Amino acid sequence: MEEKKEGTTFTKESLQTNNSSEHKDFEVKSTPKHEPKKIMPQVSKLNLWKITTVVLVVFLAYMLFFRGGVGSTVTGGATFGASSSVDAVSEKVLNYINENLLGGQATATLLSQEEKNGLVKVTVSVSGQQVDVYATEDGQLLFPQGIDMDEPVAASAATQPQEVVKSDRPQIELFVMSHCPYGTQTEKGILPVIDLLGDKVDFEIKFVQYAMHGEKELKEQMRQVCMKQKDEKKFISYLGCFLEKGDEGIADCTKQAGFVETELTTCVEKVDKEYGIMKGFNDQSTWLGGSYPIFAVDQVEAEKYGVQGSPTLVINGAEVSSGRSPAALLSTICSAFNAEPEECKTALTTDTPSPGFGFGTNAGPTAAECGV
Repeated sequence: MEEKKEGTTFTKESLQTNNSSEHKDFEVKSTPKHEPKKIMPQVSKLNLWKITTVVLVVFLAYMLFFRGGVGSTVTGGATFGASSSVDAVSEKVLNYINENLLGGQATATLLSQEEKNGLVKVTVSVSGQQVDVYATEDGQLLFPQGIDMDEPVAASAATQPQEVVKSDRPQIELFVMSHCPYGTQTEKGILPVIDLLGDKVDFEIKFVQYAMHGEKELKEQMRQVCMKQKDEKKFISYLGCFLEKGDEGIADCTKQAGFVETELTTCVEKVDKEYGIMKGFNDQSTWLGGSYPIFAVDQVEAEKYGVQGSPTLVINGAEVSSGRSPAALLSTICSAFNAEPEECKTALTTDTPSPGFGFGTNAGPTAAECGV
């Protein structure tokens, strides 16, 4: 999945923290020599659901807006042609999925095809997962699911309450890419929550194991790693400023948070040497799928949790879903307490931050991410 259109997830309200300057040398926490591992791209179940949903939307749009009925031609829809044999229809379905839905990110292979209830049922395999889709017998319309209306409908996982692992002091890990618009959106939504809950939670920003936004992202993430190691509170102050001003504000935000640039530079050099960040960047053979350089600082944790994109929220060691407004994030995090503190009764804004830099708000969907 390529980076989606810029818009979606978490709240905002700029945080300003007055911090005194400290002039100690930065030290990289002692860790064993780390050799970044190559990561193989995966197509998740969620991605497969999104793929089939796209097809369903095309079908519904056709029926609602063009009123052509099954068998009519519509420009821009999933149009395959005139009447065809089952084999020809299945071939067109396969080509359409690979060329228009997967777009080179994965390859669907044909497993079987058959006539079923006046349709052509086509079964394909995508990254080892079996998917059934259906097409009209004339090879003109494609849609993703056949529902047997005589069978009782079981409650879907999406309608079930989300179970969050509970603890006395929840551990909150937010995996992002520093320049992913949906990662920054989520960071803007979660900062007011962390400011409210304080040390009642163990919160840490971590980084996805690959970068999608070039050299600037790798360098900024190494800077943020060093800031976290030096002073977590100052880092949060810097992050609030960076999320508002973006790359143009890096120097001012660094100074405002109380960090010393020369100390950061020394720390970044050590982190780079420890994890081989820029060495890997300069050797494209090490990149994820040949497309994205590896950022290995939090790779062990990311792979442990199955992190695939930015943002990914992990609470008490388990990935969870959440809205991206401060109110939604507060509710999600508070559900992880054995006994909710009084702060959980606070009414935070329900406005969702806009994606990207700046503290605007956005009423759009809150599920987009940067990832493959």
